[in-house]
Parts: sequence; structure tokens; C-alpha cells
Amino acid sequence: MDIANHLAVIDRLCARDFPAEHGRTDVGTGGPGYLIAELRGSGASWQDDGAGREEAAAQYEADRDALAERLTERWGPPDRFSLYSILERTINGGEAGGAGAGEGGCEDGAQPWTGLSGHVPDVHLWRVPEAGRWIALGVSRWSGEPPFRLLAVITDTDPP
Repeated sequence: MDIANHLAVIDRLCARDFPAEHGRTDVGTGGPGYLIAELRGSGASWQDDGAGREEAAAQYEADRDALAERLTERWGPPDRFSLYSILERTINGGEAGGAGAGEGGCEDGAQPWTGLSGHVPDVHLWRVPEAGRWIALGVSRWSGEPPFRLLAVITDTDPP
């Protein structure tokens, strides 16, 4: 993992304007009020007993934690924020949802949190007042391929 490169991406996104429309960016995806950078992704496919998947999950979490240490030096300790309740509300119809709109299919005001909740169980979260933005780190755990991605999220939308 290249921590210096990941920090540079986060810094660049903190200074960047958010896209007017949902779509792909040079480092991931974005839309009104948010940018999501894929800092690291796995292309691995596991045909074993699951041990390889468990090792990969542990490595992605270790990479997230190492990067979080560097961000903690800048902004203090992060909050750990579970996205499970957002996913539960979305599934049960408590949040606007449905397929098609943005990442995760929800109205813009809930992004990026609702879209992330479907594949990122929790995030390390910092509020950066001088940037007026939230910075979050999480590990995406898609059940398909590639199953893991280390994500950095920059948003001006408060967590629900």
C-alpha cells in the first residue's frame, strides 16, 4: 500500500469541487456533494475454502487502519460510524430508495451514505472544519468480484 499516494488523493479530493451529476471520476465515483476514491481494489477470485477471502479482508482492514493512523495525526481520532442502520432503513423503506438513482439508488440528500451502506459496514470518520467536509475511510465488501476495495469518501453531507 502506498500511504503517501493515498494521502495525496485524499488531499486532492478535499480541494476539488463536487461533480454536478452522478458518474465516474478519475479515481472512482462522485456526484452532488460527494466524491468516492477507490484507493485499492482486489482483482482476486477465491475458489478455495474461504481462507483466502478472510486473509484479504484482514489485509484491507489493516491498510485502512494504517491510513487512518496518518489521518489521525492530522485531524485527531476518528469516529467509528456503522452504516448498518442506514442499510436497514433503506431495505425497510425508511429511506428513499430504489434502483437507478446514483450509487445505491437513493435521493441525492442521502448520498453517499445510503449507497455505501450496501457494501461498506462501517467507516472511520473525521470532520474537517477548515475544508467544510467529512472524510471517511471504509472497506467495501461486495459479494461479487472484486470483493474488496479500500475507499476514501469526501462529502459535505452530514452522516444521517
